[in-house]
Amino acid sequence: MTLAEKAYEALRHDIIRGELAPGRPLRLADLGERYGMGFSPLREALNRLQAERLVTAESLRGFRVAPLSLDELHDAVSLRIVIEVEALKASISQGDDAWASGIVSALYALNVQAARTGAEADIWTLEKRHHAFHRALLAACNSPWTLEFFERLYAATERYRIPVLLASALPVGRDVQAEHGALAQATLDRDAEKASALLSQHYLRTVEDLAGAIRSKQAKLRASG
Repeated sequence: MTLAEKAYEALRHDIIRGELAPGRPLRLADLGERYGMGFSPLREALNRLQAERLVTAESLRGFRVAPLSLDELHDAVSLRIVIEVEALKASISQGDDAWASGIVSALYALNVQAARTGAEADIWTLEKRHHAFHRALLAACNSPWTLEFFERLYAATERYRIPVLLASALPVGRDVQAEHGALAQATLDRDAEKASALLSQHYLRTVEDLAGAIRSKQAKLRASG
């Protein structure tokens, strides 16, 4: 891995997980001290992240972490549904036994982690396995471009999910793992229409939950201010 790739991975990790807050200036001197790298690889990484809409750049003001907005969240999720539904249908049509086994394995790993409590209930491991499950569903779509867009849009929406999950602000009463199980089963049954509908519903429920949690937080901030 080159220095520019290391810088990209480190910055992307910290932006998605909220360690570099939305709107925060990304000054090369500060980043160089934070990551122990020179300006050249950091600048290359920032340009790459700007192309992915995780960073913004303004003339004479430099780079900043991209802001968050409910409009962007809805836009990103709507596009995810369009892209992933088509990729899921293609995977169902083309997927072999290895693809199906990958879904079963990814779902099992996700369920195991989701059931853990106490010190073992690590949110970062859960998120890693959540990502692996959703990618496994699409893995047989035979379109590298589609999978690249999946990764970009997943990162864009994960920026909203992580702070909400850390704050335990999602509403109770929703069985997300049951949704994952039903989605996996419909996919393994090669029922493209049912699987597509379940995937869309899963994402729409998530965006509704996230938007509600964000609005609630904003209302509290306004009341306390």
